[in-house]
Amino acid sequence: MENIHNYINGALLAPVSSLYIDNINPATGEVYSFCPDSDERDVALAYEAAAAAFPSWSEMPVSERSKIMLKIAQLIEERTSELALAESIDQGKPLWLAKNGEIPRAQSNIHFFATAIEHFASEAHPMGNHALNYTLRTPIGIVGCISPWNLPLYLFTWKIAPALAAGNCVVAKPSEVTPMTAYLFSQICIDAGLPKGVLNIVHGLGPKVGSAIVAHEKITAISFTGGTKTGAEIARVAAPMFKKLSLELGGKNPSIIFADCDFEKTVKESVRASFTNQGEICLCGSRIYVERSIYEKFKTAFVSQVASLKIGDPLHADTKVGAIASKVHFDKVLSYIELAKEEGGTILSGGKAFKVEGICSQGFFIEPTVIEGLGHLCRTNQEEIFGPVVSIQPFDSEAEVLEMANSTQYGLACTVFTENLSKAHRVAAQIKSGIVWINCWLLRDLRTPFGGVKQSGVGREGGWEALRFFTETKNVCVKI
Repeated sequence: MENIHNYINGALLAPVSSLYIDNINPATGEVYSFCPDSDERDVALAYEAAAAAFPSWSEMPVSERSKIMLKIAQLIEERTSELALAESIDQGKPLWLAKNGEIPRAQSNIHFFATAIEHFASEAHPMGNHALNYTLRTPIGIVGCISPWNLPLYLFTWKIAPALAAGNCVVAKPSEVTPMTAYLFSQICIDAGLPKGVLNIVHGLGPKVGSAIVAHEKITAISFTGGTKTGAEIARVAAPMFKKLSLELGGKNPSIIFADCDFEKTVKESVRASFTNQGEICLCGSRIYVERSIYEKFKTAFVSQVASLKIGDPLHADTKVGAIASKVHFDKVLSYIELAKEEGGTILSGGKAFKVEGICSQGFFIEPTVIEGLGHLCRTNQEEIFGPVVSIQPFDSEAEVLEMANSTQYGLACTVFTENLSKAHRVAAQIKSGIVWINCWLLRDLRTPFGGVKQSGVGREGGWEALRFFTETKNVCVKI
């Protein structure tokens, strides 16, 4: 079985400790490779390499940085099949989803920021004939990027691409649950000729590697995607050090379905929004509110489509629901289903672990679960489950559904289904959420700002917002 390596100073290295963590295929429950159990010593080496690389990388002409990044994007595209297979085995997602969605999106992340940086302009503010103000935006320095396990290469590249494009050097930590595609990405960076030290990837546990990155006194910014509790700890450590912070955290996203929706399209899109990637996407709709006049009709159609989703080996082309990413998370999701029952919920579909025959018989599979009869303030409807579990509830008025939708501590995303344009705009304006999709879900334009409100995060990623985050802003005033 393969030992994954850290990527430090342009080379693939074993961890200083020489210790490794089991990397488990969640579809089979078996160890299939080993992830470095790195610590603060590896982070220190990564920082030193990044600091040595920073002067030349930050001063490199933008067109040259862009050219290297475009080569990386090209190699991702050429190796899509290899990366998709690795992602499916590592995370449990269906292979078709990785191949058609997530790896192409990783390629797009690199390509987008490689080209965007060539068009990144600053402002000028003339004061008549008296003075001229202009803005300089320069790289921050050495930044830390910490990404999660649910969309491993997709979200890893979403962070490092703008950081590198803006001229920073990076110390990055992918999740220890899903390290394989970040390791393969290391090899792509070497093949693309990325100068040594510009990007450094340190694998390992959050309390060892992630904490060391956050606490490092000379790493000046942290971009993190993950759970709200971890985000709060990062803020506690980093804020007194006055580091720049971008925190994309949890979600408990509502789907609001009005009676005047396009019914068939709404049912289909709601199933996709609920159970894509086993519900392990921070943007999935986990609370479905349906206008009472169509509630029974929608519930019947929705549950029927959910029950028809094929659960099984992620490598099979007809699998729609793969494995939960880890045993720990598998147990957590099942515990919430039991909690929902205790809170008075009725299971309309699913509700238990699923046994897959053959090679996947020991895998971590859960049936897509639909729950009815819960109050909107119960724990099941207030806490992030992050799995194939949704609740469904009727509403009678726009005011009522807005109160229910806005009742959680989270505010990441929301979907609204209606054919009434005025209603769509009105509801979108009143939802406490960083993202609102109207009659669609996960339709993304990389130019737009991405992030949440309340405990769903701080700051915005994407487009110019990301490039601004990874640069320092200086105003220069020249008296004429």
